[in-house]
Amino acid sequence: MKTFAFALSAALLATSCVAQIPTATLQSDAAAQMPALEKTYLMLHQAPELSRQEEKTSAFVASQLRGLGYQVTDHIGKYEDGKPAFGVVGVLKNGNGPTVLIRTDMDALPVTEETGVAYASKVRAKNAQGEEVGVMQACGHDIHMSAFIGIATELAKHKDAWHGTVLMLGQPAEEVIQGAKAMMADGLYTRFPRPDYVLGMHDFGNIAAGTVGISSGPMMASSDSITVVFHGVGAHGSQPQNSKDPIFMGAEFVTLLQGVVSRQISPQSPGVITVGTFHAGTKNNIIPAEATLGLTVRSYDEATLQKLLTGITNAANAVAVAYGLPADKMPTITHPESTAPTVNDAALTERVRKVAIATLGPDKVLPQQAVMGSEDVGFLTDGYKIPMTFFRLGAGDPAKVAEAKKKGVALPDIHSPLYAPDYKPAIETGVVTMTAVAVSLLQ
Repeated sequence: MKTFAFALSAALLATSCVAQIPTATLQSDAAAQMPALEKTYLMLHQAPELSRQEEKTSAFVASQLRGLGYQVTDHIGKYEDGKPAFGVVGVLKNGNGPTVLIRTDMDALPVTEETGVAYASKVRAKNAQGEEVGVMQACGHDIHMSAFIGIATELAKHKDAWHGTVLMLGQPAEEVIQGAKAMMADGLYTRFPRPDYVLGMHDFGNIAAGTVGISSGPMMASSDSITVVFHGVGAHGSQPQNSKDPIFMGAEFVTLLQGVVSRQISPQSPGVITVGTFHAGTKNNIIPAEATLGLTVRSYDEATLQKLLTGITNAANAVAVAYGLPADKMPTITHPESTAPTVNDAALTERVRKVAIATLGPDKVLPQQAVMGSEDVGFLTDGYKIPMTFFRLGAGDPAKVAEAKKKGVALPDIHSPLYAPDYKPAIETGVVTMTAVAVSLLQ
């Protein structure tokens, strides 16, 4: 028994021989970084770039990592249409040990900012369709990048506290769920060390700044974009009997879709079908020959997703048949975009939660429910062969969040033109928490 006890003590000593960074040190370091990180945040907020256009943003992220001593490769990624992407990877090796990937996203949204803050974005750019649009970091990727640089700084500074390899990954095109897939398609894990863990975070305005939200299992839904084109027969608006009206068919289809969710899917397996676009016609008195609808479909599991997709196809075809369209006029249904659910590994997430509690305190680490929003960070897990934890970072003014909950109202949150996060404590909390988590895994 004495021999066993001695061996156990030695093993425990060996696994804890690397000194982790004290919480007080992390907090003071993060506070000392804040003037520079605030400057970074304001710069990024005022210079947003749309998905697949992140040339200057990615160059800035790459330059910051190079300045910290990371081995940096940029212009990583190949989209399905063959065009190159602006992905960035910074590698910091520090002896033998685990490999941890920490991800940030970099792109902004086609949203015209309406916050009224002094540092509001005034940028306008052309989208993929050639239309001029306002551009805003309405999803808080400027917070993610600022914290990412702070985390990279801490890990480079405190190499005595960990060993292994850190991959700092700047991902483009998250908002169009293409960037992670593009980086994987460009041989991400053949060109760089394959990680043992994938870590990421996302800010939310309905969670108080200074806190984080962590839970295992599904955190965000799958997202599938579906395009449905009804092929009718055009006619003069005064002679509907001579038409096969695709607008009428599309309108009935929209109504039928809600029956797919409410009557074909179990209430225990949430699903969403939303029609976001409906385009048809050129003039009031002309019944067009086609109507095009754009749908988004959300679920947490593959079985539910397949039921939703089948229901959409059946509903579209049923409407076409009901209005007398022949087989060669059945609706055209395409599936241009898809991303899997974001699922946190249970064992890793429990480790992350314990570190967050030890670092921030139990009152600052909140359980979370899954939401129907989506992310493409899951592609970095290589089909969930690599454990991942993706946690939520509070970015709402604590007083406003508390008041909103009391009144039962919603605050402007991500993707809103009014989203104005409480960015200073959010960035600081992100730096402290993610650094502590990464160091705990790099032992």
